[in-house]
Amino acid sequence: MKNRSQYAKQWKQHIKTILAATYIKEDESNEDKIKRIISLEAQPEEWFRYYFPRYTFALPAKFHTEATNRILGNSEWYEVRLWSRELAKSTRTMMEVLYLVQVGHIPSKTKNKTMLIDLTAYAKANDNSPEVPSPDTSIPSGNEHGRKNIPKRYVLLISNSEDNAIRLLLPYKANLEFNNRIIQDYGLQESAGNWQMGEFTTLKGVAFRALGAGQSPRGTRNEEARPDIILFDDIDTDADCRNPEIIAKKWRWIEEAAIGTRSVSQPTTIIFCGNRIAADCCIERATKLADHVDVINIRDAQGNSSWPEKNSKADIDRVLSQKSYAAVQKEYFNNPLTEGSVFKQMAYKPARPLVDYKILVCYTDPSYKNTNDYKATVLVGQWQNEFHIIKAFVAQTTTAEMIDWHYQIMNMVAGCNCYYIMEQVFMQDVIVKEVSDAGLRTGRTIPVKGDTRKKPDKFMRIESLLEPIHRNGQLYLNENERYNPHMERLADQFKNFAPGSRAHDDGPDAVEGAVWIINDILGRGLKGGIVTFAKTSNEYRY
Repeated sequence: MKNRSQYAKQWKQHIKTILAATYIKEDESNEDKIKRIISLEAQPEEWFRYYFPRYTFALPAKFHTEATNRILGNSEWYEVRLWSRELAKSTRTMMEVLYLVQVGHIPSKTKNKTMLIDLTAYAKANDNSPEVPSPDTSIPSGNEHGRKNIPKRYVLLISNSEDNAIRLLLPYKANLEFNNRIIQDYGLQESAGNWQMGEFTTLKGVAFRALGAGQSPRGTRNEEARPDIILFDDIDTDADCRNPEIIAKKWRWIEEAAIGTRSVSQPTTIIFCGNRIAADCCIERATKLADHVDVINIRDAQGNSSWPEKNSKADIDRVLSQKSYAAVQKEYFNNPLTEGSVFKQMAYKPARPLVDYKILVCYTDPSYKNTNDYKATVLVGQWQNEFHIIKAFVAQTTTAEMIDWHYQIMNMVAGCNCYYIMEQVFMQDVIVKEVSDAGLRTGRTIPVKGDTRKKPDKFMRIESLLEPIHRNGQLYLNENERYNPHMERLADQFKNFAPGSRAHDDGPDAVEGAVWIINDILGRGLKGGIVTFAKTSNEYRY
């Protein structure tokens, strides 16, 4: 274990921010305080906002409140939270856990009934005495397991190492020790002699323990209580995920040793927080057993922020632009990629003058409407036995911008033979109309035709056509465009192309379409006509 002094600065910062944020009303009457507490406890989101103002500066997203309702409404529950970075999975979980140990569960169907507490009894139960009040077990929890509303008494927080588990437990300890609002309303929490950095027990008898993967949790109990909240946070590491044997061993430890500390008869909350960082990792295995799996990426399927109250689209664009495609997919989209499984390194060569190419093909793979896919338009030419990707546009953008790409390419190739092809399946009315409207506005028609061939499996198409010519030194990206963001995205998509991968492959798909068209034209002896923007002189014109 590393020297605990490494946490000193972080610990002081926790204390400073908590003390500054949790000011209290010293002159509040006891009756007003009790009424306020009861009102807050009946509304968990308000409870979070009052006791943790430092963490609730942004309004929660819908997925946050839905997740909390599941945790607080089911005393016996197993959930996996595959939430992107910057979506507050650890913070939200901490607030829920502290609610559970201070308040208890709110049955989803009877939550208002549980709040009808006698004020005198409430005041007695919540003084500074370590005596634990008897829970109200007369009201069913409302969950499918039929459990009673029993307060949680033992929190086990597990991470990939003990050091990391202690770091994650620090804000729990800091809030229980220094949060003025928790102390005012629920009494002193710190207990003398049982208040270490990685393991402590409150005056009310609630135990917390940090545990690293592989450590022995045997005999873990708080008096007669076994862990009834088991949290796994960042349990996986990149190094572990590169070794299947390590993952298998760690998972056995999780199932047999860590989760094995729970009681059979005591309702237990199990939560995994993290990202899917590899095809086989512990959190991925947990998804096969959980009552609920919550996959929330930084953007939704339409490309919008999943938490717009905190993360604007512009902010997301800025941050993601500073990372590689592979890193973005793993950290923000739960999509781990294996680079180089098919295309290890892309080859570059300066493009030749356009008049040197036998055929030029501008091929477009547009995304479906209202999806988070990429649009891709590539200009590919054949010179001798090589295929050169002269220009590439690859982006998550609008149809209008995609159409503008075609005009840029038309300006580049004016006077040269060029075919304009688009996947037929995407030649929807909306795209046809926008192309037509653009032609009317500019006086220049894009002579685009649909690719009507019956396409086999995408991976098989791209791998079988492009991998051999790439391996044999016949496929090149334009060296002069190497650092163009669009060409960089195309290269990234090639390198992350793999069987079964969820990586975006719209760029390679467009390149495959262009190369296939070139081969088909040459194989049938067809000749391309010069683009005049007003005529369609061959069968690949539309």
